[in-house]
Amino acid sequence: MFRSAIRTSFTALRSPTRVPAIALVSPSLAFARRHLTQEARNKIQQAVSSTPVVLFMKGTPEAPQCGFSRAAVQVLEIHGVPPEKMKTFDVLEDSELRQSIKEFSDWPTIPQLYVNGEFVGGCDILINMHQSGELDELLVKAGVVPPEQTQENQSEGEQKSQN
Repeated sequence: MFRSAIRTSFTALRSPTRVPAIALVSPSLAFARRHLTQEARNKIQQAVSSTPVVLFMKGTPEAPQCGFSRAAVQVLEIHGVPPEKMKTFDVLEDSELRQSIKEFSDWPTIPQLYVNGEFVGGCDILINMHQSGELDELLVKAGVVPPEQTQENQSEGEQKSQN
């Protein structure tokens, strides 16, 4: 069965009539894409638009259920994302959400981060952005956290007022 699937993929690549790329990746993935209902898509869209920062994770911020979800929460804490500007969804509580979010974002893993309704990425992307400084820029631009300059100016102002 596996060999016939490979032959089918290679035959499709050579054929003059191109097969959509999704069919070349995996027949089961093509089926999975059709699984996401419009109702589920609308619910997820509403969820990612409800708060400036949305994290779909395994567990909760207080009790993450995997190391990747823990790392994502820690990175967001390091950047000072206020709890009122962040909402999390535990995909372990809802198997439909767990599968649907992967199809919605076209990203195969959990956790998944959204900022101002836009998909940012998973844990690996989040950590890379943190290390490069891109995450800080994104969060400031999105109005989630204040710019460092503003924080420094506020600290200087507080020190002057105490003297």
